[in-house]
Amino acid sequence: MFVFALAVVFKLCTIQFIQGEDYRDLAEESLIKNHEIPANRGNLYSADGSLLATSVPKYDIRLDAIQAKQSTFNEYIKPLSDSLAKYTGKPSSYHQNTITKARNNKNRYFLLARNISYSDYIRLRNFPLLELGAIKGGLIVEQTTRREHPMGGIAERSIGYERFDEDGNVSRAGIDGAFGEKYLRGESGKRLKQKIGNGQWKPIVDYNQVEPKDGYDVYTTIDVNIQDIAHHSLLGQLEKYEAEHGCAVVMDVKTGEIKAITNLAKTKEGTYYEKRNYAVWESHEPGSTFKVMALMAALEDKVIDTSTIVDTKLGSKRFYGRTIRDSKGHGKISAAKALEVSSNIGLASIIDEHYSDQPKKFINRLKNWHLNKTIGISIQGEGKPVIPEPGDKIWSRNALPSMAYGYNLKMTPLQVLTFYNAIANNGEMIKPRFIKAVKEFDREIETFDKKVIHQKICSDKTLNEIREILKNVVLRGTGSRMYSENFSMAGKTGTARTEYWMDNWSEDRRYISSFAGYFPAENPKYSCIVVIHKPSTKVGYYGADVSGPVFKRIAQKIYTETPLIDEVETLEIVNQKIDEGYESYYDIANTYKTIMPDVRGLPAMDALALLENMGLKVKLNGAGVVKAQSIDKGVKVKPNQIVELTI
Repeated sequence: MFVFALAVVFKLCTIQFIQGEDYRDLAEESLIKNHEIPANRGNLYSADGSLLATSVPKYDIRLDAIQAKQSTFNEYIKPLSDSLAKYTGKPSSYHQNTITKARNNKNRYFLLARNISYSDYIRLRNFPLLELGAIKGGLIVEQTTRREHPMGGIAERSIGYERFDEDGNVSRAGIDGAFGEKYLRGESGKRLKQKIGNGQWKPIVDYNQVEPKDGYDVYTTIDVNIQDIAHHSLLGQLEKYEAEHGCAVVMDVKTGEIKAITNLAKTKEGTYYEKRNYAVWESHEPGSTFKVMALMAALEDKVIDTSTIVDTKLGSKRFYGRTIRDSKGHGKISAAKALEVSSNIGLASIIDEHYSDQPKKFINRLKNWHLNKTIGISIQGEGKPVIPEPGDKIWSRNALPSMAYGYNLKMTPLQVLTFYNAIANNGEMIKPRFIKAVKEFDREIETFDKKVIHQKICSDKTLNEIREILKNVVLRGTGSRMYSENFSMAGKTGTARTEYWMDNWSEDRRYISSFAGYFPAENPKYSCIVVIHKPSTKVGYYGADVSGPVFKRIAQKIYTETPLIDEVETLEIVNQKIDEGYESYYDIANTYKTIMPDVRGLPAMDALALLENMGLKVKLNGAGVVKAQSIDKGVKVKPNQIVELTI
């Protein structure tokens, strides 16, 4: 027994004096630790400063029910319950009973209000007992932030978000996600908390050990007026044609700034919402909008000119055992006409005849335009284009004829638009841009200018020819129903089969309808693409009928509803007469303090201000400029003396 007692004493001494510091640190670490406080995320603004996304602080108010002394608790429990009753609408007795029960149960983390606004937080922390703070009253305040979009569902996916799951994995969508880590997120703060059991932590003091540093604000290129126009124009057409999903993008021709981007998909209930960023992500066969690239390649390689005759037969033609068809027969037509009427046979014949022996020449032209590469935009999830070449699994003798009219290859809507924008921009291909500047209040942290992908995609001759054809598409071609005498547009319609490899396609035909172009046709300001997937074939599916009206509505509304803005270079305008008048007034005011000045010739309001500042009472007779004064110049005056001015 004596030896056992000695062993116990020895162990106690070892724990207390040798291992004691380690155990104390371990206990403190498990009971008290710094918790991270997320910083307020920076705001997202449109090009004109309208708020697109902001972090709104939300608060949970809790009570350490056993923190207050019994006398303090007894004094404040009734007033606190009365205040809570007015706030929640529940009886005062309900709150008194629940809080008393929490105290009896030694609840140190009792919830009073969850997810409340800042104004409600200020109101609650001034309630009886809570106003005593954390030490005397047991107040516990926990702050979180929630991301809100003032524009609601409009461009919600493109504006995006940055979210973390329980395992720390992050998902980043849209502009908010793309620039979150570098600019918007900020730096987290720290707050000391004590563990109170059941996995719950209570702040030890009501201030932060390290204050969080708010993130920077990001100013996007989005124009809220154009965004609203694009959203509702697309939505109306999706509903009319009962389509599965669609997207529309509007880009500034000269700068590459994305002014609007909308992506809408159908729900089970038949409504539409921003499900995915189809314009950026969805890589698919573009169909007839790619015919522009095919014809430009042939024109630039000088294997044809716009007057070259191509035989489109009576609407069908065999290529290597496979039949290619047009919606109707056009016979022998020019290459330019083939694009105007969107002849599949015409473009397939041109490309097959001049490139079948040297397909790499055609492919290399497409590669020279960077059509085989992603654009490299800041938003994550850009779809990869597919431009096949000899040796690939999907290459065959039919590859070239198929590519000529937009099949056997893939591009995203934004990648197609980038090429059309280059046509509108005199051949200069610009990278689409979603962000203008990063700011901390009014201080610019970083600004973003246009980035050129390709200085000149083709010769001026090819460029002028293709722009003339795109004008004629709307004037007399497949887009003629879009034509307006009052407003010029240029572009290309597109109608592509989709999921045609599935067994049920013949019974349930599915199409992608599109229109890509720019406006006005003569001096382009904006380029635009509209893509609508799987419209109801019972209503219509051709690009000119489905997507074309959306393009036209966007173009016309931009110019009828977007305000015109004139930029004033300076507000400092030199006017000699005004400057001389001010100098005269200033000299008189500083020279005459107690002696009557000569105010004749001064405007009445200037004379009134001058004399009243001297302490005189002024009577005015008339309006305009002072002609006479009742007290002569040089006479000494007294405070409150009356002087009459004839105006």
